[in-house]
Amino acid sequence: MKKTFLIMAVSSALATFGQQQNINMKYPQTKKGETVDVYFDNKIADPYRWLEDDKSAETGAWVKAENEVTYNYLSQIPFRDAIKQRMEKLWNYEKVSAPFKEGAFTYYYKNNGLQNQSVLYRKDAKGNETIFLDPNTFSKDGTTSLGGLDFSKDGSKVAYAISEGGSDWRKVIIMDAVTQKIIGDTIVDVKFSGVSWKGNEGFYYSSYDKPKGSELSAKTDQHKLYFHKLGTAQKSDKVIFGGDKKRRYVGGSVTEDNRYLVITAANSTYGNELYIKDLSKANSPIVIIVADFKSDNNIIENEGTKLFIETDWNAPNKRIVTVDANNPKPQNWKNFIAETENVLSPSTGGGYFFANYMKDAVSVVKQYDYNGKLVRQIELPGVGTASGFGGKKKENVLYYSFTNYVTPGSTFSFDAAKGTSAVYQKPKVDFNSEQYESKQVFYTSKDGTKIPMIITHKKGLKLDGTNPTMLYGYGGFNISLTPSFSIANAIWMENGGVYAVPNLRGGGEYGKKWHDAGTKMQKQNVFDDFIAAAEYLIAQKYTSSQYLAIRGGSNGGLLVGAVMTQRPDLMKVALPAVGVLDMLRYHTFTAGAGWAYDYGTAQDSKEMFSYLKGYSPVHNIQKGIQYPATMVTTGDHDDRVVPAHSFKFAAELQEKQTGTNPVLIRIDINAGHGAGKSVAANIQENVDIQAFTLYNMGIVKLPEIK
Repeated sequence: MKKTFLIMAVSSALATFGQQQNINMKYPQTKKGETVDVYFDNKIADPYRWLEDDKSAETGAWVKAENEVTYNYLSQIPFRDAIKQRMEKLWNYEKVSAPFKEGAFTYYYKNNGLQNQSVLYRKDAKGNETIFLDPNTFSKDGTTSLGGLDFSKDGSKVAYAISEGGSDWRKVIIMDAVTQKIIGDTIVDVKFSGVSWKGNEGFYYSSYDKPKGSELSAKTDQHKLYFHKLGTAQKSDKVIFGGDKKRRYVGGSVTEDNRYLVITAANSTYGNELYIKDLSKANSPIVIIVADFKSDNNIIENEGTKLFIETDWNAPNKRIVTVDANNPKPQNWKNFIAETENVLSPSTGGGYFFANYMKDAVSVVKQYDYNGKLVRQIELPGVGTASGFGGKKKENVLYYSFTNYVTPGSTFSFDAAKGTSAVYQKPKVDFNSEQYESKQVFYTSKDGTKIPMIITHKKGLKLDGTNPTMLYGYGGFNISLTPSFSIANAIWMENGGVYAVPNLRGGGEYGKKWHDAGTKMQKQNVFDDFIAAAEYLIAQKYTSSQYLAIRGGSNGGLLVGAVMTQRPDLMKVALPAVGVLDMLRYHTFTAGAGWAYDYGTAQDSKEMFSYLKGYSPVHNIQKGIQYPATMVTTGDHDDRVVPAHSFKFAAELQEKQTGTNPVLIRIDINAGHGAGKSVAANIQENVDIQAFTLYNMGIVKLPEIK
């Protein structure tokens, strides 16, 4: 069916309509304190420091008052309910994960459509299906979610983690997988950790000592690896690593053959030490393989004492090397799969290695045997993102998913020996992909660097500068933005919108050099890349400043905050989500100090302090400037990027905003950084973001179906 987008040109009538809403905005009075910090003889006022206290009744009252203003505003948008109805309709389709075998059972996740959390089912050898674990029973409101699931090697035991209110802190519950009976005590205070079993004896996990003060915002600095023996109390769990060495991030995993414990240790989000312990020998020492933090390294496989290590040491785009466990130092490493011009993400399964390469942000997958010989390049269903190809050595059939911006994610089975793929599960989404197109372009940033961007929209789009456009970015922490389908984005494009995603520096799309070019004193490159993306979209008449929105979350929230304060004229709407917005204090909360590789800290040097202050969103809001219509989003239980960042930014912006553009903050209650959020909460958040965006672009009516 043909749809026509009714965009009202910016006429006096429309302008009045929009302004009328804005004139009536009344924000809560946010009191100002007198806190002043001194950095290298520079006095920096922090009047809203009190909002950092997430446990105070005063902060709670402020959150309540701000939400009242926000939801009152949103409730007046005439097409908000229509967007919600359409989003619920599109979201309501069955979602089934790839199956995986553990012991005598085959497991898979399934969501019937609008269930808040997906349910874990299993089938026995006869094909009888039963519910194994239903996270929807964990809490009435869907705010407690499954945060991890790890089986013992024979599938007889399972440990599953739960997250309450979106927190990164986890509780781990141990169960006999065959009888589904709980065994032993619940393990508490686990954070940034999976569970890795040593036979059926027990498992390794990592955590921090519980911080003094608020567990949602207090600094967590020393990560430790523990071993929990089944049938014993948690207080007797032995510290394996990290007791005498202070490391912020420690991980432990046992190889598939139960031979080795692999330990990774890091102080930042990039660069790690690598250790190994031979579990086949009693009281064996922990042997160091990589002794510094100058590269990323992980053991992904072993054959007896032969180790296969994924590394970017002397290989910015990554490679796989082999070495003997008895003499594992880097000088003995030998290339197994050499570095290429494209970034490598490997996996193993079915007796093969799979080299998943990213070429201009899309997937190319090659299959290798254990001798390092190329078996084949795998024929993928199209141009997009393929992920998976992992599994146990003995499995003959593996699974992978494939998606792009116009193709809902489908699951494919893969015969590892024959190299053939077959559709395993294709979702039935009420969305006609044939009506949409994605195009990759390369534009030039401020310093001449070529930046790729994928632009997606309905076919036949008129390039007249009036298309509502969502520009989404991240640009940090070696994270790559690869094409993927989203129901929310589908709704946006259905309503005539353009969705554009540039691959900014700071990400991982072109390896370590690309990442480093957007860190510390080069961070401005990221913002320049994003600004140049906006300017390209405007120059090519996809949109104009009146119809442009910028969006990003976490480090992407920083991106939005920095760009809207540097170029407030460039966009009509800004949507910073769970953002890192106070660059002078980010490292003082929870695990924030671990982000110093990307950002540097205000304590590093006078130069670093000045650089951070120069773009820190909270510190660059000025009086007398009209900033775009802004809706900040966060969760009151976000203990990754604490909500104080968003609180302080919103308070500053509300105080200093000039003109009629609204400044709202939408605070999800009992929600964290995003993981485990219920379907209902996800839908409502996306509805509100789109309604706010379109409304502030002057749109008064959604497309009519003809």
